[in-house]
Amino acid sequence: MASTSDIRNGLCIRYNHDIYKIIEFLHVKPGKGPAFVRTKLKSVTTGKVLDNTFSAGHKIEDIRVETHKFQFLYEDGEFWHFMNVEDYTQIRLTENALDMPKLLKEGEVVTILINTEDNMPLSVEMPGSVVLEVTHTEPGLKGNTATNATKPATVETGYEVNVPLFINEGDKIKIETEKGTYKERIKE
Repeated sequence: MASTSDIRNGLCIRYNHDIYKIIEFLHVKPGKGPAFVRTKLKSVTTGKVLDNTFSAGHKIEDIRVETHKFQFLYEDGEFWHFMNVEDYTQIRLTENALDMPKLLKEGEVVTILINTEDNMPLSVEMPGSVVLEVTHTEPGLKGNTATNATKPATVETGYEVNVPLFINEGDKIKIETEKGTYKERIKE
């Protein structure tokens, strides 16, 4: 058993007869009244996100997990297939186990959390950022740079992201996986 002081991003807990992963939390100590922890929980089985508030010192049942590196192989419409980089075993997951499935390209190495009780995969942790090639974007207009103007661009995985006007088709860009936003252009 853990308490609210052990809460951190990525912690998996058993709550309301389901397993949730903490994706956001905030310790609040108001001037009046007891302290509490606001959390945003994501169900690892359904992908549903809910907000919950725990009072300070509340006991929570944490799930013991192991992390393993897996390489993304392919997606067949229903399942996403991964291979363990150490022993080459393969697993398949549904889309709701992934945080940003549209940013995954074949060959990408991710971290998968596995429940030690039943060896079932719980969730996929993407790297902090991914480098993808722009496959389609409109050309930027000269003189349209008075403000931080952006335009939509489609990357090789089909994900659409807003990029600065100087980005062209064929450019490689770094995308922050947590927010799904443009970070920088990669020079080759």
